[in-house]
Amino acid sequence: QLQLVESGGGLVQPGGSLRLACTATGGTLDRYYLGWFRQVPGKAREGVSCIGTRGRSTNYADSVKGRFTISRDDAKNTVYLQMNNLQSEDSGIYYCAADGPACFVAIGSTSDYMFWGQGIQVTVSS
Repeated sequence: QLQLVESGGGLVQPGGSLRLACTATGGTLDRYYLGWFRQVPGKAREGVSCIGTRGRSTNYADSVKGRFTISRDDAKNTVYLQMNNLQSEDSGIYYCAADGPACFVAIGSTSDYMFWGQGIQVTVSS
């Protein structure tokens, strides 16, 4: 059973950067479409970004385009989310997910992904 573990979250000031990592155990990520989602209290979990196999496609939510970059290192069984120019509205719990839909079409919804990490907190505040 594939298990995903996120790392790299924390507290950062507005305008700052964080890099999230999600590492898999119990299987390999190379054959999966991968995604990052985030959730704030009282709101549904929303898709932030996704990446296709071998990194051949990526997709981003409009709210993060130009600021966030998703990448993957299949040799390390890890997917990353580089987040720059963070704003308060980027705060939330960030989840990585695997086995999603074709990324070049759309990030997809939570029901489209099979495997999930436990989530990690990102707080953007001065």
